[in-house]
Amino acid sequence: MDFSIIIVSWNVKNKLADNLKSILASSGASFEIIVVDNASNDGTAEMIRTDFPQVQLIANSLNLGFAKACNQGLARSSGSFLLLLNPDMLLRPTTLSDCLNWLKNEPRAAITGIKLKDSQGNNIAQIRRFPALGDQLAIVLKLAHLAPALLDNYLRRDFDYKSAQRVDSIRGAFFIIRRSAYEALGPLDERYFLWFEEVDYCRRAKDKGLEVWYTPSAEAIDFVGQSFEQVPRSTKQKYFHASMISYFEKWQPAWQAKLLEVAWDFSEGIMALADLFNLKGRTKT
Repeated sequence: MDFSIIIVSWNVKNKLADNLKSILASSGASFEIIVVDNASNDGTAEMIRTDFPQVQLIANSLNLGFAKACNQGLARSSGSFLLLLNPDMLLRPTTLSDCLNWLKNEPRAAITGIKLKDSQGNNIAQIRRFPALGDQLAIVLKLAHLAPALLDNYLRRDFDYKSAQRVDSIRGAFFIIRRSAYEALGPLDERYFLWFEEVDYCRRAKDKGLEVWYTPSAEAIDFVGQSFEQVPRSTKQKYFHASMISYFEKWQPAWQAKLLEVAWDFSEGIMALADLFNLKGRTKT
C-alpha cells in the first residue's frame, strides 16, 4: 500500500464527497482512505456509509479536535506514506502518483508538502518558518495589520514555490509523513485541539534530525477553511490562543509563553472595549 489517506471531517459533507471522488479517480498509486468524522450533524457519516463503502469510517460521538482525530486514523493506517488531507481539497488524477514518484527519488524527505492552488488557480502561500516571539507578538497585538512587513520573515514571502527545497514547516492541509518518520516521531501531540499541531510535528522532526520538504512536482486544489467558516470568531480565537501558548510552553523559554499570555490579555481587552463601543454606537442610532 502506497498511501494511507487520513481525512478529519466536521460538517463539510458536500466538500468531502467531492474530495473522495477526486481521490478515487486517482491513478498510478495504491491507497486506502480513512475518514475520521468529528461528530458532524450534517449527515456526513451516513453519506460515507451509503456512497463510499470502500472508505474506512471512524465516527466519533464528540468533536475530539484535529490532532486526536488524526491519531485515530494514523493508528489504523498501513501505507508506506501517511497523507493527512483536509476534507475541502481536490486532488488531480495524478497528484498521488506524482507525489509517489518524487518521494521515491527523495529519501531525505520525512515530511512533504506540495503545491496548493485555490479555486481560481492561484498559488497558496503555505511555507512558514518556525514561530518566534517577535512575529507571534505582531499577530496577537494586530501590529501586522499596520506593518505587514513584520511578518515577511515568518511567512517566507520571498519563497520560491517553483523549486523543491527543505523548509521549516508546511501547511497541514496536505501533509505527507513517511512511515519510517512516523515510527520515529509517533502520533501528533494532542495538547493542540486546533492549530499548531503540524508546526509542532515539523519541529519534532527537526529535533530528531529529519527533514521537511516542499515540492512543486505535484499539486492539489485547496478550498481553505470550509470547516473553520462555521466556527464563531471567538471560538477560533480561543483555539488559536491556547495552541500558540502550548507551542511556546513546549519549545521556547517559559518567559516567552508568559509574555504572550500578557499580550493576549491586552489584545482581548482592547477588542472587548471596541465591541462595547460599537454596541453603544448601534443602540444610539
